[in-house]
Amino acid sequence: MVRQFNTIASIVTALIMGTGFTMSAQAQDCPRGDLDKAYCDRNGDLVADTPADPKLLVNPSTLIFAYTPVEDPAVYTKVWDGFIKHLEKTTGKKVVFFPVQSNAAEIEAMRSGRLHIAGFNTGSNPIAVNCAGFVPFAIMAGKDGAFGYEMEIIVPADSAIKTPADIKGKKLAFTAPTSNSGFKAPSALLASEFNLEAKRDYEPVFSGKHDNSVLGVANKDYDAAAIANEVMFRMFERNVVDKAKIRTIYKSETFPTTGYGVAHNLDPKLVEQIKQAFFTFNWEGSSLQAEFKGNDKFAPITYQKDWSVIRKIDAASGVKYTCK
Repeated sequence: MVRQFNTIASIVTALIMGTGFTMSAQAQDCPRGDLDKAYCDRNGDLVADTPADPKLLVNPSTLIFAYTPVEDPAVYTKVWDGFIKHLEKTTGKKVVFFPVQSNAAEIEAMRSGRLHIAGFNTGSNPIAVNCAGFVPFAIMAGKDGAFGYEMEIIVPADSAIKTPADIKGKKLAFTAPTSNSGFKAPSALLASEFNLEAKRDYEPVFSGKHDNSVLGVANKDYDAAAIANEVMFRMFERNVVDKAKIRTIYKSETFPTTGYGVAHNLDPKLVEQIKQAFFTFNWEGSSLQAEFKGNDKFAPITYQKDWSVIRKIDAASGVKYTCK
């Protein structure tokens, strides 16, 4: 089993006492683009630079890893166990899996220095990059290196709703405002392709997670929901929900999935060890392969290139990476 602390308080205490992880952020005069004033981007790759001052680098004895809060955290504690052990062996450090409860909590944990390695979902990735100094470098992929998922708008199988245009006057479930497939992409697409605006043409509600939205449609709590189909497919595989109760009325182009990376101010030598752990992990027969079917490895990515389509959706939606 992955080693975990019993309470959030003990996690925070251990971090404060054991890592000395502090914000490297100091407002300075440097190129930064959309990045928060805490960070610099002198090389123009759209992510925070590693601090030039060695005193601002951190090399904690205990590494904290979090996976995006898509589904039941208890399930994913077991799913990531084998990888966590591999990460410990590669880095020579203790690694703790931190089951975050929301995208906002995960972003704040990295921004405040309490999270070192993480997987941020598609939509929250740009916010984590710009507001928390997150530097993504890997993504789950198939043997051929292909990766991605689609946003689907789903309805109960026996619903009278046949196309997104029929959502007018109905209740549509989103997941969270930071989610690409659970909010930003469907909002933009419904407005541009079907002239449907939230509150004016349909009642928007937020379920909190993709699995909640899927279950809500299956149980007819919602008239429709916008979800990431990779989450729905995993729920079908685990028999969490009967796929016969759900019907898809819209499917988007392919988007990148969860991006994995590190806090910008980790010691570069440690970062290389962490990258090595991702790219040398043996997926064959692992719990990751069993859970994330169709994926067989971690493939290298860059935020600048692979999140370009997401940034375009954000721009079209009027999203600003404003950090609080």
